[in-house]
Amino acid sequence: MEISVYNIKGEDTGRKVVLNDDVFAIEPNDHAIYLDVKHYLAAQRQGTAKAKERSEMSGSTRKLGRQKGGGGARRGDINSPVLVGGARVFGPRPRNYSFKLNKKVKSLARRSALTYKAQENALVVVEDFTFEAPKTKSFVDVVNNLKVSDKKVLMVLPGADKNVYLSARNLPCAKVAIASDINTYGVLDAGVMVVTESALNQIEAVLTK
Repeated sequence: MEISVYNIKGEDTGRKVVLNDDVFAIEPNDHAIYLDVKHYLAAQRQGTAKAKERSEMSGSTRKLGRQKGGGGARRGDINSPVLVGGARVFGPRPRNYSFKLNKKVKSLARRSALTYKAQENALVVVEDFTFEAPKTKSFVDVVNNLKVSDKKVLMVLPGADKNVYLSARNLPCAKVAIASDINTYGVLDAGVMVVTESALNQIEAVLTK
């Protein structure tokens, strides 16, 4: 599959790049995508929720009422879960939500997500660029020139570029990522991917190993 290369002014350079079929034209695997997205979202969870159980409460252990004849439950001391202000039964405890996912499944999921983007014509390739200084207007101009301002944009660069990152940071519908760091969730979450030529080569190199 061939795709045109544009410059940051939105002009067609007349050059084309050939997308690697092993990355952008496979048979998408939806279950692999599901697993990789679930893996990513699970890793974002802090898992710090904690509620005190009965043995952890501070309070008198004196039995509040007699065993029988009260007309209610044998609730015992003031820390009983059936009383207001008492403990919680089987409350949450700190835990790690992350789980292991095989590298081959991750790779398949990312190639599937990129294939969907290519099929939807939601992939734009631009010449390598940078900004002289961090300026939000510069990034907005690039997005407008490429006619993708009405979509959620994922800008993929070959390496860290502070000026480009800071220029996009204040825009709620734009994200900047490094080619080696892209993930299935980020690709699918974006309405359109804007990828530099060098970043495209890196993505293909990583996902065809």
